[in-house]
Amino acid sequence: MARLGIPVGISDFEKIRKNGYYYVDKSGLIAELLEEKSIEVTLITRPRRFGKTLGMSMLANFFDIRKESTELFKGLEITEQRDVCSEWMNQFPTLFVTFKDVDGLDFSSAYGMLSSTITELYKEHLYLMESSRISPYDKEIMQRIITEEATVTDIKKSLSLLIKLMQQHYQKNVILLIDEYDVPIAKASSHQYYPQMLEILKVMMSTALKDNPGLCFAVVTGCLQIAKESIFTGTNNFVSDTISDSNLNEYFGFTQKDVDKILSEADVEEFGDEMKKWYDGYHFGEVDVYCPWDVMNYIRDIQRNPKARPASYWKNTSDNEIIRSFIDYAGSNITKKMEALLSGGYIIQRIDENLTYDYLHSSEENLWSILYLTGYLTQARENEITDPLPDNMSALKIPNAEIREIFETTVVKWFSESVKTWNRKALFDAAWSGQSEILTQEMSKLLRKTISYHDYRKDFYHAFLAGIFTGAGYVVESNKEHGEGRSDIVVYDSVNGQVAIFEAKYSRTLSAMEGDCEAALRQIDRRMYAKEYEDEYDHIYCYGVAFYKKRCLVKQKKEN
Repeated sequence: MARLGIPVGISDFEKIRKNGYYYVDKSGLIAELLEEKSIEVTLITRPRRFGKTLGMSMLANFFDIRKESTELFKGLEITEQRDVCSEWMNQFPTLFVTFKDVDGLDFSSAYGMLSSTITELYKEHLYLMESSRISPYDKEIMQRIITEEATVTDIKKSLSLLIKLMQQHYQKNVILLIDEYDVPIAKASSHQYYPQMLEILKVMMSTALKDNPGLCFAVVTGCLQIAKESIFTGTNNFVSDTISDSNLNEYFGFTQKDVDKILSEADVEEFGDEMKKWYDGYHFGEVDVYCPWDVMNYIRDIQRNPKARPASYWKNTSDNEIIRSFIDYAGSNITKKMEALLSGGYIIQRIDENLTYDYLHSSEENLWSILYLTGYLTQARENEITDPLPDNMSALKIPNAEIREIFETTVVKWFSESVKTWNRKALFDAAWSGQSEILTQEMSKLLRKTISYHDYRKDFYHAFLAGIFTGAGYVVESNKEHGEGRSDIVVYDSVNGQVAIFEAKYSRTLSAMEGDCEAALRQIDRRMYAKEYEDEYDHIYCYGVAFYKKRCLVKQKKEN
């Protein structure tokens, strides 16, 4: 196995190249952007963890007039285009800012983070304070920003001012790169200060991007394409490159060719099938891509431990509350669609890529759009779609095993928390009095309220059974060893000296439920599941349970 220097969590292009870390060549993005000379502003939206910040860092190192980047780009694809390199490499003043850290529980703290980000940006350009081409008045504003004494108006106009000052100093128009532009808006929406933050960013963006004589061109990246009228008011020559309509997909995400090369150079080709199952499946525009964050993490783990299994790296780094809020919103319609997705199928939805954060949860349609735009769903391929696809509609599916696991984990957590609020008194009373018919009715009611996963396999029903009693004051044990085997669920009511044993069967047809119930009871009897409780408990209830989809049948073995 070859050891590759995998730069997990490093988005600084210069650091990766100088330290010899492994880099998947995406420098072709530079030439693609420069082809359309009439486009002043390009907005690129992709889900998190698809290499946007690293891509922007690469662009900054290529264009920035203050750098000498020949060695950094040596051997990369872009150097084959000598005319492009001669005209553009380190030839233009370049302003690179990321808003990924602008967060706060209230507007005051978030504005403080935004102001601090701008201050640090200005400190990178302190040389402007010595420039003879800049007026004393503008230097005063610069000084206020650098010393963190800026007014709100100073911050609103900070990007446009810095572009003007750089243009005056270098006598060349400025390239503006804004990374994760929508993070402050997303955080503001989550914490109820959306209008205040929107007002700041709307002025900041429009003054920097709209009819700015000092601007050469701008590239803006984010997760969502916020409605143009919401934040990019009046911006001309504005082009969006999204996961549905794109010319740049191969530059954000790893293609199959990229992954095959990594596996080969790491000498771990045997992991290719697992890599594909867990981290491939994103269909952006006309290109299929892997999530680069996952690929690099898995390669790193394999190098550390050749027996490493794939993991949900998204789950460890991102806030998956969006799925939870989606489920909480759920009515029966969303439940059915969620079950279709979890069973490996697809749903047909209208996707709106021009959303505003304050209306994300205003409709079911918006919620599906968000799951798609943030990478939790992807478009199904034509050969996977069996139903006619109406105009302006998309077929959506879960992209891979990693995201499926995140959905399932979220559903399990939702059920375990939600079931505590459901009225289960009749169910408990029936369980502790041997009333199997009422148990059948009450369990069936709860079963219809759940979201199924694992396509109704036995482990889904096992978790369902355990979840009903967990958190209700009872001790619940799963797959406990008794006599000659293991029963599925044992529920203890020690205060009242009683125990309930459940053995569950997964029925393959509706007509098989009766027989499966009887088989479960015979198994309890034959393997003597109840015997160990005879001396300690006054009442031992033994139940055979058969499940078929959203149906349930409970039968009782007569108490010993």
